[in-house]
Amino acid sequence: MKTTTMAIVLAVGTLVLTGNAEVHAQSSNAASAPVASGATDPKAIKAANRALQKDVLRALTKTKGLRNSTITVRANNGAVTLEGTVPEESQVDMATHAAEGVAGVTSVKNALTLSSF
Repeated sequence: MKTTTMAIVLAVGTLVLTGNAEVHAQSSNAASAPVASGATDPKAIKAANRALQKDVLRALTKTKGLRNSTITVRANNGAVTLEGTVPEESQVDMATHAAEGVAGVTSVKNALTLSSF
């Protein structure tokens, strides 16, 4: 009887120790995950998207020969979408190249159209 009780105590003790180690390992991994994958806070993500949007708009403003007053920029995790109108076909490419040159931009979707006036 004592041997059986001792074996059960050892087994339970091993389970308790293993359980504590797993819980500690999980909380350690959870704490390091946001650092490795970037910000996960919705406010931080929104702020980063807005900052990238402003950076792209600034680059469009500095591009000589580009009429950017009718261009809208959307940013989502590095993916940028350009929407609106430009008066000439050459300005469509100018806007795309300006946006691609901004740090943090991973892709550019150009949905610009030619204005009729």
